[in-house]
Amino acid sequence: MELDQVKAVVTGGASGLGLAVAKHLLAHGAQVALLDVNDEKGNAAAQELGASASYFRTDVTSEDGVTATLKDAQAKLGGLNVVVNCAGILGAGRVLGKEGPMPLKTFAGTVMVNLIGSFNVSKAAADLMQHNTPGEDGERGVIVNTASIAAYEGQIGQAAYSASKGGVIAMTLPMAREFARIGVRVMTIAPGVFHTPMVDGMPEQVYQSLCAQVPYPSRLGKPEEYADTVAFILRNRYLNGETIRIDGAIRLAPK
Repeated sequence: MELDQVKAVVTGGASGLGLAVAKHLLAHGAQVALLDVNDEKGNAAAQELGASASYFRTDVTSEDGVTATLKDAQAKLGGLNVVVNCAGILGAGRVLGKEGPMPLKTFAGTVMVNLIGSFNVSKAAADLMQHNTPGEDGERGVIVNTASIAAYEGQIGQAAYSASKGGVIAMTLPMAREFARIGVRVMTIAPGVFHTPMVDGMPEQVYQSLCAQVPYPSRLGKPEEYADTVAFILRNRYLNGETIRIDGAIRLAPK
């Protein structure tokens, strides 16, 4: 799929990795709808990005809400053939913390946003994409989910987060196999430690220590590098049903 043919929905599109994806796609002639729950950032981003960008307030955990929003986005974009799921939360906390066991609502809430939210958007998008006119190789659409290297070597305090991202990886292949009949590819990216708004408030010493843990290059990932990976997936139709780590060869220590 050429990027100037892309009509994409990007969840978590108001900041971080999602915003970087939107910028990259728009720079190459795509039409993009930003889905987020932060109205201030979402509206500001859409205004900054220009006429080819739009913003829709969306809770990815709402089944009816996502279904309605994707139909609205499809109408606004003049079609829908790409979804990039970047919406997520950290859900950090020990299973047995100083104040007792982790409340079940903390674990469930993390899984709800990161895993169920990704599934919710993906299945609603596939339902619309299956009616697209097939392109080369019969392709009708592409879904790109975001996991994390924490799915493979989660640290202490990441049980909920790792479980949610592990679920995203686990559903990639079966979903890709099922959607093969409708010409929709499903891929997942597992980023390492990236420079997003979450790290902006870190003390400099902590930031540099984090960078030093990455073998090469010894720095945090750039959101633009994540966006480049999304673009590569969209262009290469033989990529399907797999997870790509993008992490500078880091392997997370226990803590």
